[in-house]
Amino acid sequence: MNPKPNIFLVSKSPRRKQLLQEMGFPFEVLHTNVEETYPEHFTPIQIAEYLSQLKLTPVNFSEYTENDLFISCDTIVVLDEIIMGKPNTEAEAANMLHQLSGKTHQVISGLTVASKGKTITKHSITEVTFKPLSEEEIQYYIQHYKPFDKAGAYGIQEWIGLIGVTSIHGCFYNVMGLPTQLLAEILILYPSVKTDGNDNS
Repeated sequence: MNPKPNIFLVSKSPRRKQLLQEMGFPFEVLHTNVEETYPEHFTPIQIAEYLSQLKLTPVNFSEYTENDLFISCDTIVVLDEIIMGKPNTEAEAANMLHQLSGKTHQVISGLTVASKGKTITKHSITEVTFKPLSEEEIQYYIQHYKPFDKAGAYGIQEWIGLIGVTSIHGCFYNVMGLPTQLLAEILILYPSVKTDGNDNS
């Protein structure tokens, strides 16, 4: 029987760390730094998948065993085929939320699970619809939650999601930054992976 794998989450996101913890997988966090650029002709799905792979490029796989697994993810917000990044200012955040107001947008995550002998990359798409947001609601959210580290200028688990989201089609946790159902599906392909809850060894 193969030894239990060591899982490494290659991410700086506290939300991804929290969700992986809640899934019950023991893991360590690795921080890498890459310039998140991509070919201009890529589609949004290709961009999300490409960036999830790009985050693993600093990892020196020769320093690890074949039983070590690395998880990386990149999440983008797309409205009418236009990618909405992270806002740098309050004005940019307000502009993004005004654009999302009363519309349906897509949240696309590229997810890569890699080891020395195997790399799997897939994507998850969730459609999110906001009610028409008032100027007061947008300003309240920005002032109290400072969503400058979030693509599309919002976190669905925060106040704006509680009062503004009218429908979600797809994985909720994908919108938080980690498509948990897809990740579980991929990890099934690694038979020695177990959660803390089902490890009987």
